[in-house]
Amino acid sequence: MVCYLADQLETQLQARCHKHMNKVIEVDFLPGKTNVAFSWLDSIGHSTQRRILVVDSDKNMTHLVKILLEKTGRYVVFEENESTKAYQTARNFRPDLIFLDVDMPDLLAGEIAAEVRADFELQYTPIIFLTALAMQDEANTSLQIDKYPFLAKPIDIQELINAIEAHVPGHSQARGHD
Repeated sequence: MVCYLADQLETQLQARCHKHMNKVIEVDFLPGKTNVAFSWLDSIGHSTQRRILVVDSDKNMTHLVKILLEKTGRYVVFEENESTKAYQTARNFRPDLIFLDVDMPDLLAGEIAAEVRADFELQYTPIIFLTALAMQDEANTSLQIDKYPFLAKPIDIQELINAIEAHVPGHSQARGHD
């Protein structure tokens, strides 16, 4: 009888716990509007790893780029899929380079780039546009979109790495705003 009562009590406690544990907790990883420098960002990865921000409304594309670049061990990649949050994410993450999709809902790449250029701490951060609106041959020329270099989609990972290395020659030089 004692064992039976103990089992019943345990079952009731578990049911009560599970009932309260079914709530979803959602947390923003980076705060919304702040000018605070995040010291924890400096501890991400090794000092030789470059910080890359990839802004594109296609979550599959940004995630694939993140996986492929981080797999090399030379990059820390942050994905942003909402154009309206791109500038604030750049302020918080302080990337060494920004890949920015040209055709995003809400804000155009040129508008986001203008916000970045107007920011004292981000003004020298290289920006490379990504677009499905251009052919690969056009991307291989010196053509630019709004004075920014661009890569044509679909993106070849080696082209992405070459673009990073060409626009961020030395980690300490590129992070002049630190």
